[in-house]
Amino acid sequence: MDKKLTAVLIGAGGITQRWLEALTKRDDVEVVGIVELIQERAFKRISEFMLNSKWYPNLPEALETCRPDLVFDCTLPETHCGNALTALHFGCHVLSEKPIAESSADVREIIAAAKAAGKIHAVIQNRRYLPQIIAYRDAVRHDIGTLTTLNSDFYMGAHFEGFRNTMEHVLLLDMAIHTFDQARFISGADPVSVYCKEWNPAGSWYQHGASAVAIFNMSNGMVFTYRGSWCSEGCNTTWECDWRAIGTGGSVCLQNKQIYGEKILERGSFISKTEPFTRELPELPLLPHAACIDEFIRCVKNGGVPQTNCEDNIHSLAMVEYAIRSAETNQTITIK
Repeated sequence: MDKKLTAVLIGAGGITQRWLEALTKRDDVEVVGIVELIQERAFKRISEFMLNSKWYPNLPEALETCRPDLVFDCTLPETHCGNALTALHFGCHVLSEKPIAESSADVREIIAAAKAAGKIHAVIQNRRYLPQIIAYRDAVRHDIGTLTTLNSDFYMGAHFEGFRNTMEHVLLLDMAIHTFDQARFISGADPVSVYCKEWNPAGSWYQHGASAVAIFNMSNGMVFTYRGSWCSEGCNTTWECDWRAIGTGGSVCLQNKQIYGEKILERGSFISKTEPFTRELPELPLLPHAACIDEFIRCVKNGGVPQTNCEDNIHSLAMVEYAIRSAETNQTITIK
C-alpha cells in the first residue's frame, strides 16, 4: 500500500469547505495540522470533518512539529508568497488557492524556490476542470479553424462579507484570474500586451473598482477581450462567463453550459452559408476543486507536472498584474 501523505492546511475560512470535502474522501492523504489565527475556526473545521488534526497559530510551528509532505494554502493573496517559500524551505509540496501570489516577481521567487527544493508548487485554477470549459476548448481548437478572436463576459451582483468589500482592484485581482486562466486554457496562447479600463460604477457596494474591460493581444496573434463586473445585478452570467470564439472557419459560443456554433460551409455570398453544430459535455468523475487537488497529488506521488503549476500559472497572474498597471496608467502595457 502506498504511504499516506500528510498535509498541513493553512486557513480555516469558507473556501476550506471545498478542500476538506475533497480531501476527507481520499484514503491517501491525512490533514494533520491546521494553521489559523482564530483558534475557534480551526476547531470548528476539525470537528465538522472529524479530522485527526491539531491547531497551530503559525506555519513554522506547524511544519516543525508535523513535518508534512504537503501544504495547502487557503489564506489571503498577500500571504501566499511567504507561505510558499516557508513550506518549500521545509521540503513540502504546495498547492495554493488563487491567485498564486500578488506579483510576477513573487512567482519567480516561488519558481526558484520550488526548483531548488525539487518540489511541486501549483495553484487551484478549478475552471480548467469543468466539463463545459473542457468541451468548449475542444470546440475552439477543432471546429472553427484558426482562432482569431476570443471574447468573455462576466457579470455578477456578488454581495460578499469581509475583505473583498474594501479590496483594491477587487474584480481584477480576486476574480479575473479565473477568466484570464480560462482564456489561456481555451486558446493555448499567452499574453503579449493589454489595455484595461477599470471603474467603480454608481451604486457599487465595493470601495474600489468592481468593473473592468480589458483587451489582450495574445502570443498566437489572436485578440482576447474581457468585460466584467461584480456589482451588476440582473441578467447575471455564470461564474465561468459567457464566451464567443471566432475563427477562420466559423464561431462557437458557450452560455449556461450550452455549447453551440456555426461552421462555414460556403463563401461567396454577402453572408457565408453556415452549418450549426453543438458539443456535448463530458462526464467527469470529480468536481473541479477535487479534480485539481487530485492531479496535484497524483503528480506528487507518481511524478509529472500539474497543468496549474507555478511556471505555467505565472502567465495567468501576469494578465492580472499588467491589466491593473494599464488601468492605473491608462496605457497599453507590454507584458514581460
